[in-house]
Formats: sequence, structure tokens, C-alpha cells
Amino acid sequence: MKRRTFLTSTGAILAGSGMFPGFCKDVFAATGHLRIAMTSADIPTTTGIPNNGSEGMRFLGYPVFEPLVDWDLANASDQRAGVRGGLASEWFVDDADKNVWTFKLREGVRFHDGSAVDADVVLWNFARIYDDTARHFDPAASAIARSRMPNVKEWRKLDDMTVQVVTTAPASFFPMQVLWFPMVSRARYEELGSWTAFASKPSGTGPFRISRVVPRVSVELTPNKDYWNPERVPKASKVTLFPMPEGTTRLAALRSGQVDWIEVPPPDTIPSLKAAGFQISTKLYPHIWPWVFSVQEGSPFKDKRVRQALNWAIDREGLVSLLNGTALPAKGYVTDTDPQFGNPSILYGYDPEKAKALLKEAGYDEANPLRFKVMISTSGSGQMVPIPMNEYLQQTLARIGVKVDFEIVEWGTMLVAFRQPPDNPAGLGCHAMNISLMWADPSQWRRYFHSQAKTPREQNWGQWGHPEYDALLDQVANTFDAAESEALLAKAHEILVEESPWLWVVHDLNPRAFAPKVAGFKPAQSWMQDFTTVTAG
Repeated sequence: MKRRTFLTSTGAILAGSGMFPGFCKDVFAATGHLRIAMTSADIPTTTGIPNNGSEGMRFLGYPVFEPLVDWDLANASDQRAGVRGGLASEWFVDDADKNVWTFKLREGVRFHDGSAVDADVVLWNFARIYDDTARHFDPAASAIARSRMPNVKEWRKLDDMTVQVVTTAPASFFPMQVLWFPMVSRARYEELGSWTAFASKPSGTGPFRISRVVPRVSVELTPNKDYWNPERVPKASKVTLFPMPEGTTRLAALRSGQVDWIEVPPPDTIPSLKAAGFQISTKLYPHIWPWVFSVQEGSPFKDKRVRQALNWAIDREGLVSLLNGTALPAKGYVTDTDPQFGNPSILYGYDPEKAKALLKEAGYDEANPLRFKVMISTSGSGQMVPIPMNEYLQQTLARIGVKVDFEIVEWGTMLVAFRQPPDNPAGLGCHAMNISLMWADPSQWRRYFHSQAKTPREQNWGQWGHPEYDALLDQVANTFDAAESEALLAKAHEILVEESPWLWVVHDLNPRAFAPKVAGFKPAQSWMQDFTTVTAG
């Protein structure tokens, strides 16, 4: 198969003219600050629980707003990112009741508007998400936060600087769920009176402040010089974020000097970027780019043989070549070098004959070919270059007579569909969904695969379930020893590979490209990154 060319003349024309869809040339006026082009189609929401998936959190979540427990990115160059204290300086589970977590708040932390972080503010934030009778309840933020942390039952104040959170069941991984719940200023909300107004003048506690929001165009961040950790006051004088869903547009902006940093450069342009002096950063991180199969009645993927057949039928090495080495072939949910991979009975490779034999057993052949529709996106958080990647898979599967149709949607539309069962109208009749997902902690293993986590309650969109897998994840939830938890996850992973509820395609290496003047970036093995160390000349 010929290598797909991602760069088009349209991008070059746009770069030459300085005109980008939705932008004007003045927006890109060179000011010496760091200018970043995201893959999102629009600005992530600026209310503390951003939309646009994990890319939204990466850029307009953690840099501006902080959770009780935060990512430890400083120590994540050679290992998966762990956790550190955020707005809580310490936390622990109750010895007698593993449903009860206590968080002691960090002294002296203030929001960007000058108001203090205390127990009352934290409880107010919990009510924003979990109390739909509260005056300040935020339905949009609640849908996002609850999908990642659905197990909150109660929250209470012990004293001015101590709160307790009660879960619906023991969850040893609860601190890593708390990561996804940044806090916002109650004082700012009460000053403005609505979340729409708050979005234009937000207030968090993070190292960056949001200083300017231009709807659908850009967001400007400036350093929070009063940040509670002086060592993490940002080094850049200003960071401006631009949504640019098309890879060619991002590339043209970088080459023309209109931005300094782009997420996911078109893979076939990487050699020429390097030759021109641009920097390329890649880093393995807990991320997989799969097709999630629906196993509902009426779906061909209810039959395990069909799921396994497709996993034998795709040429992962060829796809990695197409991507210019910016991904790794996936043999399961996690990388095969991780201890969590275990020793599965199947090690997938490219074997079209085995794939055809399995399909024939399942009743599919030339006279009755397998045909199904996959929902894919134009771009988005961690989606790499979804159109050419999916076209490659489509063409590879066609070699064994499998007919794949696509329903192409915008990233936000896909996220809405992913939070509903496959037979919901939002799914548009698709039996599979190409949505990039992570495996950073056990809460995600549960959320995507446990039979009790099926959408719409959580995010098991495919509705798959397996009693042995469920039992192992239930053990993990009740296991507070890290080594024992890892061993249980390895056993659970062996079941995932054997059962193949997803098409394991590739693991993303998180590529991004920088102008020569960008310095100080230290990539972490995480979806999230620390921008406080970065300078732009």
C-alpha cells in the first residue's frame, strides 16, 4: 500500500496568506510568547471541568484549575505518572471503613481572585457536580466529572481545612479518580452569577491564570505569580492556545511562524520538519487508539470469533510505518512491555488467513461478507490522524472481504455518543467506535470494561462484560497494596486480550513539534504535561 500524504496544498496556501478558518492574521501577531495549536475543533470550556476530552484537561484544566490530588509529572519521564498532593497536602482511607477518604487541605492556597481555599469551598464544588438541587449545579460539568468519578456518595466538613468524601463502595484507586475533579472559585461564581459568565472570567488556583478568552478563536494564559508553589511559577510570559483540528493547518501555522508548538504533526512531514530545524517530541504514555466494539444483540461483535478475527486481520506494523514511527503496534489494552500486560494466551500479529478462518466459523464468507459501520472523528484529543488511519484499516480489512463503512463526526459529537449505549440515536447505528482512550489507573480499567460500568452510568460503551474480569477488578478496588494490584491487573489483562472487546490497533507516542526557540519541555508518561517549565525564546 502506498504511503498516504497528509500535507495538502490547501495548508500551504493558508500559511502563505496568514488566513486560517475562524482566525484573522492579527490573532497571530508575534509577541514572543508561547503559541500552541491544539487538535480540538473549538476552545475547551473554561469552567474548570473542560470538555474536549483529555486534551481539554491538558490545556485548560490542570494549568489553571487544581484538584485535591494532582498528577506527579516531575517524576514521570521513565515511568507512568503517579500522584502528588494538589489542594490536599495529605489524604488517607479510613482503617475501619474503606469507603471513607479524608483530605487535609493545603494551608495558604488562594484562588486567582484572592479568595481562600477551605473546606466550605471544596464542599461547594462537590455540590456543583453531585447535587442537582443546588443553585449552582452545573449539568455540563457534572456529566463529564461523574463519568470519571461516579462513585461519590457523600461529602462533609470535619473542620475548616479537612473534608471527608464517602464512596458508594471501596475503591483503592479513588485518589486517581479525584485527579479529574479540579476546584473553582466560589467567590468568582457568586460575583458573576452563572457558569456562562464564569467561563469568560474564570478563577482557579493553578500556576496559570486565564487572562483572555476569544470564543472559538483562542485562550490566553498568563503566569500566576502568587502561585502557592514558587518553584512552579511559569517561565513563559504568556501562552496562547488555538483550536486547529486539521493537521495541515497546524503544520502550516508552525512552518510560517504563526505558532511555536503543534500537537500531532502530520507523520509524513516529520523528517522535513527535523531537517528544517524544528524539534520533535515523542514519549510512550498510557494511551491506546482502538476500535471499541459493541457486543449488543444485533452486533456482529457479539461473537468473540469476529472480534478475534479482526484483531488478526489488521496490519499494525504497516500502520506504524504510515505513521512514521509515532506509534507502537498494540497487542492488548496496555503495551506488551508493561508489567500489567501479563501472559495472555494470544499474541496478536498480522495473520489474514487465521482471520478468514475465524470469520468463516462465525458464518461470514464471500457469499455473506461481514459489513459494519464505525463512528470516527475528524480530529480530537489523542486521535492522532484518524481519517487516514481509519482508511488504512478499511483497506486492510477489505483484503479479506470485510466491508467497513464510516460515520464521520466532530470530536465533541463522538464524546456525546460514547456516553450513551450503542443503540442510542447518538450512536447513528454504528457497531464500533474509534475513540482514543487511556489506561493510566485501575479506575479506567473498570470504567471501560466492568459489566457494572455500562453506559449511560459510566463509559463501557460496548456493553461488554465478563464475570472473571469483574471479579478481578473488584479485588483491585479492595486491594490497597500496589504490587498486589498490579498482579491482579495483569491477570485481568490476559482476559481482555483473549476476549478482545476492542480492536487493539496502536499505542500513541504522543508526538508534537516545536519551533527551535522553544525550550524547557520535559515530556512525561502521561496525557497531561507540565507547561510551567517551557520558554519560547
